[in-house]
Amino acid sequence: MGVNGETRAEPREIRVEIGELALHGFRVDPDRVSAAFELELTRLISEHGVPLAAEGPLSADTLAGLPPLPAGLSARRLGQELARAVHEGLSGHGEVTR
Repeated sequence: MGVNGETRAEPREIRVEIGELALHGFRVDPDRVSAAFELELTRLISEHGVPLAAEGPLSADTLAGLPPLPAGLSARRLGQELARAVHEGLSGHGEVTR
């Protein structure tokens, strides 16, 4: 429910644009990481939405305070973990600069 008892419609489209995914200290194929990242982030958003966008459109310049990731992950696993970290940030965990 929204303000004054109004029903808030779920967004019909969620667009996430990431300008750069910098992988320092990882020996993985960036294209495979990106593919796994996109697949996992799409799944997470489909299942859980983007809680920070519940009040309307959200534009985040930076997500910070996210957990460090081990350097020895495979490209697929690294992409999945990065997507989970980004989704956690978009869910209100970590710092979001708007």
